[in-house]
Amino acid sequence: MDPQNMNSEAKMLLTHAKTLRLHTGNLVNRSRLKKKCPSSPSEELQDCIQATLSDWSSTTKPPSKDFPDTLDCSIPRATDAITPEERDELRVSVKLFLCESVQSSIRDAVEMVSKALAVSQLDSVIIAPPWPLDSDSQSLAHLQPAWEELEALVRSQQIAAIGTSDLDKDLLEQLYNWAQVKPSSNQFNLASCCVMPPDLTAFAKEFDIQLLTHSDPKELMSAATFQEAVQEGTQDLNIADWRLEWVLRYSIIVKSRGIIKAKGYLVSARKASP
Repeated sequence: MDPQNMNSEAKMLLTHAKTLRLHTGNLVNRSRLKKKCPSSPSEELQDCIQATLSDWSSTTKPPSKDFPDTLDCSIPRATDAITPEERDELRVSVKLFLCESVQSSIRDAVEMVSKALAVSQLDSVIIAPPWPLDSDSQSLAHLQPAWEELEALVRSQQIAAIGTSDLDKDLLEQLYNWAQVKPSSNQFNLASCCVMPPDLTAFAKEFDIQLLTHSDPKELMSAATFQEAVQEGTQDLNIADWRLEWVLRYSIIVKSRGIIKAKGYLVSARKASP
């Protein structure tokens, strides 16, 4: 079958699907993306989506039976599952960017990455909920539903430790006092301030919360940029409107050496209602 026919079958699959699940595989091993040095996490994600969809659409086969509602676009050869023998030597860290306030997304994302990497428990998950449209900052009420879902996953031993992103001292303290499972870390964006606020540093030290830095924007990927990436990856400018539900970035780190063995993205999107 020639690539053109394969591509048309990929488009048919996308036309019939209601949910799109995409896994970039291990970016450390993907030579196509290693040649590029993205200027930001957003650009890296856009490149990954385009490259993964392009590879998937050129190699996909028609379904043996009905067209699936949930379409799995992944590149199996690029995915590094963790073997039981090496699990204790590795740390699996995840950051989950929620694009919609749907709590089931958290469980879906955790189960999807655990299955992809062949692990029963993630070492740490940092949550980045969608920012309220009418406010520059989050509130405890805004965080609570997502945190309760994370706590349930800790209790079921699917996650060992959970953390937050971009909380100031007051909100981190409110969350710490309210939560049953306390945050183990809080990411801080140095783009907003070149030095950690002293009150945040003092509170984190007192309650043994690790402060980490990051360079992710508030909105990792806009709806327009995601749609553009899907169009580029499938080479179809008339493709249906897809909406991001969540983006998960994982890193697999060799504990003894502190080096990244694997890194990748998982993405979930749903077709917008006509």
